[in-house]
Amino acid sequence: MQAGFIDTHAHLSMLPPGALPVDAVISRLFQGDFSGIIDIGTEAEDLSRRLKAFTPFDRIRFSAGIWPSKESITERERLMRCLEQQITAAPQGRLIALGECGLDRHHNRQETGSDLKGEQELLELQLALAQKHKLPIVIHSRESAAETWEILSHYPAVQGVIHCFSYGIPEARSFLQLGYYLSFAGTLTYKNAQALRDALQFIPLDRLLLETDAPYLAPQPFRGKPSEPGMVAETYRLAAVLRGISLEALQTALAQNVSALFKTQFA
Repeated sequence: MQAGFIDTHAHLSMLPPGALPVDAVISRLFQGDFSGIIDIGTEAEDLSRRLKAFTPFDRIRFSAGIWPSKESITERERLMRCLEQQITAAPQGRLIALGECGLDRHHNRQETGSDLKGEQELLELQLALAQKHKLPIVIHSRESAAETWEILSHYPAVQGVIHCFSYGIPEARSFLQLGYYLSFAGTLTYKNAQALRDALQFIPLDRLLLETDAPYLAPQPFRGKPSEPGMVAETYRLAAVLRGISLEALQTALAQNVSALFKTQFA
């Protein structure tokens, strides 16, 4: 069976209501050439309600994690206990990663009274939890490549992905040296994103993933609209051209990468 499109990072519960309900949009995708979606967590207690909403779709997998909001940083110890409870209670085979978690020095550096030390500790706590439960980790890193790298380097047993990669070749090289995968979103298609296109051409094919980050970062020609998982096809098509391979070869390679990192396969 030919591999189809896989959106490795979407927030399905955040999709705005449109012409069709979210479950109808997902059903339509899976009736076509779509293989799977990874629905990503951002709050300590959101996994149970996402599982309830999307469990009927057997080609959706889930992550659970805490995004570094100011509130989450402040309440990190309590929220980490909640997160571990959610992970422990998750049905076998559906939870495949921890995250997204990480550093956002665009927002947190600019906010008055930001606790950057607490932000780092929240990431370290989740890396330790990923190591304990033997889960790969989904890393959010914005305007913080060096700081992110430094923290990840202390957890060599943890595999993971830098989601929505937003840096250039030097940063790509450093994260690859730690064993991380790099995932590119719709930003790859933007006119001012040559550094991203250069990085995508630089990295080994077996360390590449693609995503939408839906409902954010819609690719061209949908920029400015809410993103949805089906739009990852635009990013696949451009990535295939940049890599000089067929779309089918790229789909096969990325399906293998998903299997290698997340230890899951989509029917």
